[in-house]
Amino acid sequence: MQYRTIPKTGEEISPLGFGAMRLPLKNGRIDREKASKLIYHAIDNGVNFIDTAYLYGDSESFLGEVLQGEYRDKVKLCTKLPAINVRKYEDMENILSEQLKRLQRDSIDYYLIHAVDLKAMNRLIKRGLFKFISKVKSEGKIRHVGFSYHGPKEEFALLIDGYDWDVVMVQYNYFDENVQASMEGIEYAASKGIGILVMEPLKGGILAGKMPKEAEDIFKKANPNKSTAQWALEWVLNNRNVTCVLSGMNTFQQLDENLESANDVTPLSMSLEDMQTVELVKRVMRDSLKINCSTCGYCMPCPQGVNIPECMKIYNEKYLFGHKGLFNQSLIDYYQYVGGIMGNSGNAGRCNGCGKCLRKCPQKLDIIAELKKVKKEFEIPGSRYILWFVQHVGFPIYRYFVKILNR
Repeated sequence: MQYRTIPKTGEEISPLGFGAMRLPLKNGRIDREKASKLIYHAIDNGVNFIDTAYLYGDSESFLGEVLQGEYRDKVKLCTKLPAINVRKYEDMENILSEQLKRLQRDSIDYYLIHAVDLKAMNRLIKRGLFKFISKVKSEGKIRHVGFSYHGPKEEFALLIDGYDWDVVMVQYNYFDENVQASMEGIEYAASKGIGILVMEPLKGGILAGKMPKEAEDIFKKANPNKSTAQWALEWVLNNRNVTCVLSGMNTFQQLDENLESANDVTPLSMSLEDMQTVELVKRVMRDSLKINCSTCGYCMPCPQGVNIPECMKIYNEKYLFGHKGLFNQSLIDYYQYVGGIMGNSGNAGRCNGCGKCLRKCPQKLDIIAELKKVKKEFEIPGSRYILWFVQHVGFPIYRYFVKILNR
């Protein structure tokens, strides 16, 4: 694996980083046995950068437990200060103290201000952000500092110029190359010696796994042995300004595929033919994708219980994969996963338009309007009564016959 250097810090970072937001789960919590094996396998194969955040559930505590002994000093650990949780200066110090305890460390290698745009950054500055950074750096509690960007591309350079940042984290993939920071913003930050950390290289999984048949056919024709995820990851790694691509890997297959790409791709090594192949697929995807949602989950939790990412994912899949017919797969998925059949009601119709999700969305989506589309698509007239019948009549009958057959 050919490591890439962050000019501001001089540290060599693996081109593939482990994003700890989407670790494998068991009973709603991190599957510690499986997740630790994944982490160790990644480190054993050259990954030396792991990213987490205060808001990623029990991710920080988990990493604090497993990154001990021989693995403690093999990685650069990155976590984030949640801008949304800061109301006063003391909040920053209290949150960092809690994070150090969770991570079981005296110092954090890379500390990012989480999910900021210009408005959020200015609010934090008024509460003493730069004083806080200076203080905790002098105390050795953090070594390097940056921010993860969730704003429009027009504001990005203003934030870059606002402080002597070491790194910045941006969303970047072949589908979203001109959103948020954009290609130009990445080049500008890199020109100042700032390390570029990339989140959502697979757009929350949309650019991996199953894709529209036309897109899959284009990729297979170009290289039948390369997965859709590898195409997406290699496109990002090809950018000479990218330092590290963070991927939320929760299976060994995903991890090994990504390790292969990180070992094979160096900056500007992708052929012109391969770049043109990706461009063709991007056009197909743009024609099919209805909602530009990466399912990152920053909009959650919803006060009304709407599972916003899942609603939008199912809606997108209906059009990406051409699900048709009265009882098509997407309709079945909707009622199975968010419609309440399994007792997990998080359907779009629960939205009351409160708007609390709007300011948290990195894509700046009009979530309220999009949920109305989802509701119109899937919540057919009389669906409440059909749902009641399935829950109270259909399932009991099904369970009765299963019980009889298993005697």
